[in-house]
Amino acid sequence: MNQLDKRVKKEILDHTEETSSTLKDEIWDHIDQELFQTKSRRDKKVKKKSKVIPIVIAAAAGVMILFSTQTESGSAFIKQIKDIFVPEKEIIQSIEGSEEETDVNLQEGKDSEYIIYIDEERYKLVKGEESDFITTKEPLEERYPEVSMEIKQYKDVSPETMISTLKTELASEYTKVTAESVTEPLDGFKLHGISGSEWDSPVTNVYVIDNLNGGSFIITEKYFLEAAEGHGARFYAMLQEFEIIE
Repeated sequence: MNQLDKRVKKEILDHTEETSSTLKDEIWDHIDQELFQTKSRRDKKVKKKSKVIPIVIAAAAGVMILFSTQTESGSAFIKQIKDIFVPEKEIIQSIEGSEEETDVNLQEGKDSEYIIYIDEERYKLVKGEESDFITTKEPLEERYPEVSMEIKQYKDVSPETMISTLKTELASEYTKVTAESVTEPLDGFKLHGISGSEWDSPVTNVYVIDNLNGGSFIITEKYFLEAAEGHGARFYAMLQEFEIIE
């Protein structure tokens, strides 16, 4: 069961107190109103609606047969669903020692295999044939090293194999490489590489995540030392919103 499924299941179990099979249409209408109609009144959000429909239908199908929207638990659950699937929301992230409120937008990854929320004021998602790249919305000056985050899936390579391979590759590219299991911003394995201690010294974070189907997601961040509390912190916040969709 992936992280998103666990969140939905938890909300169902936490908020379900009674069942009803006679108000399915009413429940769907309410979910549709809460999730889509309200949002579609804002032109900026209309184009985002289609990105959440496939996910919400799966969750809503279970909700319809579990409880009525007239119950306190039903209303609470719908609020939780809305919080999970909104096409646009505000997050609070720590940037250079200060808390910053940031608007982020839902984006669907390659072949709809994951979702992620992106700060579209500063970054853009570029979909490629083999992987997706999140990079700065405006190109950086030439004096700055690369700033990007690549998301790539290896469907037939296990996390254990990927970790071994990546350790060798990073050791040949960076002077210092560390490795550790992590639970934040993602549940998986993190390799960190850095070369030098100057402001423009290249830095990478590579996350290896089980794709829940015998393969791996590899997320590779690249930035420079001076940008660790800027771009590095923003990438961290975006990865906290990363979800695998089976």
